[in-house]
Amino acid sequence: MLSRDDQDSLKTTPLHGLHVALGGKMVPFAGYDMPVQHPAGVLKEHLHTRSQAGLFDVSHMGQIALRPKSGKVEDAARALERLVPQDIVAVAPGRQRYAQFTNADGGILDDLMVASFGDHLFLVVNAACKEEDEAHLRANLSNDCIIDSLTERALIALQGPKAESVLAKLCAEAPTMKFMDAGPHKVAGIDCFVSRSGYTGEDGFEISVPAGDAERLAKTLLDNPDVMPIGLGARDSLRLEGGLCLYGHDIDTATTPVEAALEWSVQKSRRTGGARAGGFPGAEKILAHFDQGAARRRVGLRTEGRAPVREGALLFADSAGGEPIGKVTSGSFGPSLNAPVAMGYVPTASSALGTNLFAEVRGQRLPLTVAAMPFVKNTYKR
Repeated sequence: MLSRDDQDSLKTTPLHGLHVALGGKMVPFAGYDMPVQHPAGVLKEHLHTRSQAGLFDVSHMGQIALRPKSGKVEDAARALERLVPQDIVAVAPGRQRYAQFTNADGGILDDLMVASFGDHLFLVVNAACKEEDEAHLRANLSNDCIIDSLTERALIALQGPKAESVLAKLCAEAPTMKFMDAGPHKVAGIDCFVSRSGYTGEDGFEISVPAGDAERLAKTLLDNPDVMPIGLGARDSLRLEGGLCLYGHDIDTATTPVEAALEWSVQKSRRTGGARAGGFPGAEKILAHFDQGAARRRVGLRTEGRAPVREGALLFADSAGGEPIGKVTSGSFGPSLNAPVAMGYVPTASSALGTNLFAEVRGQRLPLTVAAMPFVKNTYKR
């Protein structure tokens, strides 16, 4: 239970007043007072996002501009490649890429999105890591780049199959954008940064908006009957169904991108034999995992019953006896599937689809099976 001083010390987003006015149930999250749900409840919010469109406040995330001192965005991209294993030079203006900051041991300091706006890079980082991420950038890239923390901006996500038709009424270019397109656009007459992306597995958009305009834009979007306000509870169940990692749970400083089943995010140009192989923190270990395999792997898990297997549950190869072989890192009930879903780490030898495992829940071992992810097919507009 938070004390009054703890509650008073929580930060708020530019949409905090709107959440309260809408009846949002507010909880502490990453140092912010955030809505875990609105009056409709997590289940309805989740299913509404899958069928229509959900509006998420993600303004607690960090937004950072990386401006090259040379004036050439390629120089900022090459500088950033010293900190991430992704090919940033190849990100064309108007496009965005998923990346990870790695440490000397190959672990993940944070995951982030990197967009090229033609003359600079635009980064979105996780709320709990944003101060450390900014310090990391300043410590390593200040000779090459101006690091500009965009603290006067809010961030809104509009997700779901009707997101395009909703946003098209306010942004003429929205229907022409493809998955991972990103750049400056006017939305309802407001100068915004818009990307066709999100973290639900659904088609949708993320909109960076000046903080002073955020509530007006959110209310305009919510005026559309297809749009419902969505809290952190449904955001978590949606990303889990999408097989998407939550930093600090499914990925952390002791997890390499290969262990996390994120090989797809590391382009061949940065791998062994590539044009710009290595040169990032932990490259030796990460590239060894690419070449020789890792000892463990993140997998999807489906249970036979309806009882969710929660984060922290130990995984076993047998129904009785034996030492644990792994652990669940995210687990919940999947409303779209009307069944529980989970993710966790197991030895690579036990990671094949269909492998039978057991999770220890309240002293009993429940059977589960290694399953394909995403659990719900994504609907990104390619």
